[in-house]
Amino acid sequence: MRALVEYQDVPSSDAIRMGQIFGASATDSGAVVNERTAMKVAAVYAGVRLLAGAIATTPCSFYRKTVGEDGRRGREKAGDHDYWWLFNEQPCERFSAATFWEFIMSQTLLRGDGIAYLVRAHKYSPAVTNVIPVPRDNVEITRSGQRLLYKIHDQMADGSTGYFVADQDDVLHFPNFGFNGTCSPSVIALGARQAIGIALKADEHAALTFGGGASIQYAVKAPKAMSLQQQGEFRDAWVAKYGSGQGHSKIPLILTEGLEVQELSMTAADAQLLESRRFQVVDIARAIGVPPHMIGETTASTSWGSGIEQMSQGFVRYALRPHLHRYAQELNRKLFPRLDRFFVEFNVDGQLEGDSKSQAEYFGKALGGPGAQGWMTVNEVRALKNLPPVPGGDVLFKPTAAAKKPDDKEKPDEQDDEPTAPAAGA
Repeated sequence: MRALVEYQDVPSSDAIRMGQIFGASATDSGAVVNERTAMKVAAVYAGVRLLAGAIATTPCSFYRKTVGEDGRRGREKAGDHDYWWLFNEQPCERFSAATFWEFIMSQTLLRGDGIAYLVRAHKYSPAVTNVIPVPRDNVEITRSGQRLLYKIHDQMADGSTGYFVADQDDVLHFPNFGFNGTCSPSVIALGARQAIGIALKADEHAALTFGGGASIQYAVKAPKAMSLQQQGEFRDAWVAKYGSGQGHSKIPLILTEGLEVQELSMTAADAQLLESRRFQVVDIARAIGVPPHMIGETTASTSWGSGIEQMSQGFVRYALRPHLHRYAQELNRKLFPRLDRFFVEFNVDGQLEGDSKSQAEYFGKALGGPGAQGWMTVNEVRALKNLPPVPGGDVLFKPTAAAKKPDDKEKPDEQDDEPTAPAAGA
């Protein structure tokens, strides 16, 4: 359980992490890449927002394990469980469930680990009453044998600040890809570090280009030679009239003696600036693990599918589901003992919904029909569409035994060719 300890300095083993926080880690391009600078790149912001928003809108479903009379194992929804409210509505007073999951996902991507500590009902109670997210920068993770200890800097109950030590059973630790048993690397520290650095430099270059003269410049051609004094006076008059606050881009070039200039300004496309920026979007999306077309890069063809439904399935299967699987495992092992009857799953059905025609075909097959066993009831389908149950809607459709068709090989009973003998006295 947690114990309050005195405030202490961050150990030198976290020097690399602190360097990222305070901007001491520069890329080969010269740009400093950390959590704050990375989010200034539109592609990073869009990718993190996409995954964070996706998990924030994915229901965290609680189930109860069941055993039927025949011994078969099953499950049923446990929407009345106390933890349903914590992870679907409000984990603590400062966060809604949506903002909680957005915070956890952004920390997972940008800092490597999403951390939240569990507040128990009392010291010896397994019941959780609050789930409080903590910035990764406020947590120092150390090993104690085969277990982890978390030194968390946070505000105490009396309003003071300090460290408390939490055992791993009292902390939800959501790691990123590459977990080494203690912590995980962030996307910006490894996979996208150089790409983000180049993108930052490209943004800086674009700002300087457009701020200092990417727009059309002016050339004034004089019919005859002008002295340097005359040229200077003309420029001063021009700037006073048209160029105030515009920098050097609005100062005209004066041409004398019939000189001609074919082109005065170099566009960003000519300098391959736009192409470079477009490539960085794809590179960053590749590192984060999201489809480029879902963060605005639609110039190239996509291999994530040809329709909206296929693209959504690809995003859920390859981008979102790995995170959800790790999150569900962490919730199950920290919230419920091994022999507990409850467990958690994230329901991605809403993310995979197709158009109305596809849904109608799917639900039609799910309900069953002539010669086909149904696997959903009418009320289960209505619940998915937020409709109230109807009487008799909880019965699973089972097809009746089909009428036996006559065998072509069997001939019908042959009637006697001879007429029936008439009755006596006829």
